[in-house]
Amino acid sequence: GPPCRTDGLVLQAPARALLEGDTVTLRCRARKDTSVTGVQFYHEDNEVGRSLSGTELSLSPLQLHHGGRYRCWGWVASWLPLWRQSAQVTVTV
Repeated sequence: GPPCRTDGLVLQAPARALLEGDTVTLRCRARKDTSVTGVQFYHEDNEVGRSLSGTELSLSPLQLHHGGRYRCWGWVASWLPLWRQSAQVTVTV
């Protein structure tokens, strides 16, 4: 596969405690105000969402099985588009 770099994307999740039934949105953001496209979200090692334009994954209503480790991948725009992945974020329900 493509080389994995974790310096280009940040996966943002709520910092508060999460409860079943909550509306939770994970956002895949590029650092330094660059844009990211073709975002794919992974929960553990399973692809859970792909969007050609969007950068958000909605877990709503939140359920126990949504807990675990998430990361996102995407193309980060720069002078040369780069395929990047975020560091893992753990969602605790």
